[in-house]
This record gives sequence, structure tokens and C-alpha cells, in this order.
Amino acid sequence: MNIDALLLLMIVIWGTNYALVKSAFHEIDPQAFNALRLVLASVVMAATSHIARRTTLHDIFHTPAPVTRRDWVRLAWIGVVGHCFYQYLFIGGLARTSVANGALLVSATPIVITFLSTVTGQDRPGLLHWAGTLLSLLGIYIVVGHGAHVTEASLRGDVMLMGAVLCWALYTMGARSLMERHSPVGVTALSMLIGTMVYLPVAVPNLARLDWQSVSALTWLKLVYSAVFSICVAYTIWYAAVRAIGSARTAVYSNLMPIVAMLTGWVWLREPMDAAKVLGAAAVLAGVALARVRRAAGTVEAP
Repeated sequence: MNIDALLLLMIVIWGTNYALVKSAFHEIDPQAFNALRLVLASVVMAATSHIARRTTLHDIFHTPAPVTRRDWVRLAWIGVVGHCFYQYLFIGGLARTSVANGALLVSATPIVITFLSTVTGQDRPGLLHWAGTLLSLLGIYIVVGHGAHVTEASLRGDVMLMGAVLCWALYTMGARSLMERHSPVGVTALSMLIGTMVYLPVAVPNLARLDWQSVSALTWLKLVYSAVFSICVAYTIWYAAVRAIGSARTAVYSNLMPIVAMLTGWVWLREPMDAAKVLGAAAVLAGVALARVRRAAGTVEAP
């Protein structure tokens, strides 16, 4: 299977994950679901990275560079921000808002990364980048700020998702130096283990209230799918593609994710698909594409 086919598979996995996860919340508390998902994903990622040491796939899964004390400090920081805080806000926000809103808000992550890169001096985006930023912000307003389908609960969910986007942007920027010396999968596995250990105490009350016997086999399958495919498999495809064809070409495929998420939310959860949703989606996607014009290098998000 070529890299383009794998990227399309990745987008289907990430896009369908929104509706799949949200539907599981009918039987299991969101934060309890996420805690179990993170534990499973961490174990799989750590095992994959460990086993890969005996293979020839070092570029993608493992690199022999030693993890220094400074590396551990940075891994701890990005683990807490990028996996603990991000996951708490992402799952909490998704539980309170619609699949369409969630996918569109998360699709604006490259815009946040561009802004933070400019403020910190890591990047110097041009006029097209800022034009794309404004267009994407307009699209988000059309979807979540117009007021037609926004309640107090969904607005809180949208705000939480915006916080999740900020956390992922900080994680992406913070991991950049580590990615230069270590494999992306190795950095993700170690930072995820740290973030999961910090996250678990927060989710203990939710896990304690969980009625394990009431959770159906289908919901357990959704949890396994979300952990193994949405996190482990999709992350591996993403980083393999960045290594093979570069971040600019890989990033183009992420523009399809909100469309897949909205379609699955419409079909599976019967969420409304009105003109505002379509117009907002078009504006966000056009803005993200415009903001990435002539961007030859850099890191972008992964849901």
C-alpha cells in the first residue's frame, strides 16, 4: 500500500473517531473512557517502540540516541500539556458539543501553531498566512458563534476544545527539538506514558463510578478502536508520511478530516448538516489551506 493510500486511511480513522467516541459516552463516562483509552494506547505505543529496537525501522519507530536528563524534562512537560491537559479538554469538550463543531475547531490547530511560532520567533509567516487565519476564524464563527445551534453546554464544550487546540499547539512546538534526535513514535510513546500517569489520578473518581457490567461489547470495541487505530496506527502513518513525503504534502490530507467527521456525525448521530455548517467548513478549510501556502517545512497537528 503506497503512502497516499495510507494517508487516506488515516483521515478516515481520525474523521470517524469523533462520532464513534461520542456515541460511546452513552454507556461510559467520557473521562473514564479516555483514561482507559490512554492506558491501552500507551501500552501499545511503548511495546511497539520497544519491539522496533530489534528491527530495521529505526527512522520511524526507534532511534538509538540516548535520552538525556534534559530530554526527560522536556518529555515530562510535553507529556502533561500534550496528553494530559489536551486529552482532558478534548474529551470533555467533545462530550458537550457536536461532532461537527469539534472537528472544525480542532482543524484550526495549524492557525494557532502559526500564531505562536510568530510570537516566539520560530517562524515568519507572510500575508497569505494571516489571510488564511482570518478566513478560518470567520468559518469558526459561522459554525459556533452564530447562535443557531449553540446552547450553554455546547458553548462550554467549544471553549474546552479551543483550550485543547492550544495545548496541542504547545505540544507540537515543544516536541520539535526532541524530534530532531529521537524517533517521532518514541517521543510520542514516552510523552504519552508520562501524560497518562498524570491523567489517571484525575480520572479515578470517574472510573470508580463506572458500572462495568452495563458497558456493552460494542462500546469496548469502540474504545479499542479509538486507542489502537486513532492514536497508535494513525500517529504511525502520520509520522511515516512526514518522513517520506514531507510535512507540507502530508498536511494537505488533514483538510479532509472535518468533512469526514461531519459526514459520520450526520449519518451516525443524526447531527444537523445545515448551510451554516457547510459554509463554515468551507471557510475553515480554505483558510487552513491558504495559511499553508508556500510553507515548505514545519510541524502540524495530529487529532
